[in-house]
Amino acid sequence: MDEVPGSVGTSASFSLRLGQTIFSSASLLFMSLGVDFYSYTAFCYLVTTMGLVIPWSFTLALVDGYSVLVKCPIRQPGILLIIVVGDWVLSILTLAAASSTASVVDLLLNSNGSNCPPKLCSRYNISSAMAILSWFLSLASALFNLWLLPSL
Repeated sequence: MDEVPGSVGTSASFSLRLGQTIFSSASLLFMSLGVDFYSYTAFCYLVTTMGLVIPWSFTLALVDGYSVLVKCPIRQPGILLIIVVGDWVLSILTLAAASSTASVVDLLLNSNGSNCPPKLCSRYNISSAMAILSWFLSLASALFNLWLLPSL
């Protein structure tokens, strides 16, 4: 069986997971810097989703790092199925949260800026951009692991 680059237990997967953790943490940080984020449901949804993605990605980064160090990738179908389903669910949640946050920020900015000061809205935009980058890495990881699943 060939090793799929980016599948769980590889150094590429470790890099993807580390990137997910960093971008999700940055998204959560930029959203939390605004004291008014709890006023909008989309912003609360992003914070909740990033709160789920960070421990998931960090835990799998630790598993990938360990697998790379001992040179024993994870090839059990049951465990890989759980990882694939978790990746897909969190990927969809991340995309929905990032998209809804970006649309609310756009709506706030187009309402003559009276509802959102420019400095605060720019933080929310950066948070949304970081969430989209996290989604991109999460989707890549989910696709690589899904590609590996049928070969087991």
